Amino acid sequence: MNNPPHITDAELEVMKLLWQKEPLSANEIILKLTEQMQWSDQTIKTFLNRLHKKNAIRFEKSGRNYLYYPLVSYEDYLKTENRSFLDRVYNGAVGMLFAKFLEEETLSEKDIEELQQLLEEKKKS
Repeated sequence: MNNPPHITDAELEVMKLLWQKEPLSANEIILKLTEQMQWSDQTIKTFLNRLHKKNAIRFEKSGRNYLYYPLVSYEDYLKTENRSFLDRVYNGAVGMLFAKFLEEETLSEKDIEELQQLLEEKKKS
């Protein structure tokens, strides 16, 4: 998928469930999110409809149930969100993001070695 749709924070809660286990019935999604988020059935159905309209999920009718499947992978979602964040906050400057991150964060020896390895691999490609 080239450009995954924009998924709001609330819709993301539905997607997280589907990325963990697919398919899920509407009732399973409603049960989990009513418990986790204290949302009403109608609110959850609205999010399911929105995600379906955005082509982020699909459903199949199975007897009296609707089974939902993700159409956007977690990896594609992350790529889009990372790019959006980078563009919004750092004007797309990856180096500046990493410099700021490295300045602010405490890294273990292992973290530093893994980052060095990633940078070496990136240099080669």
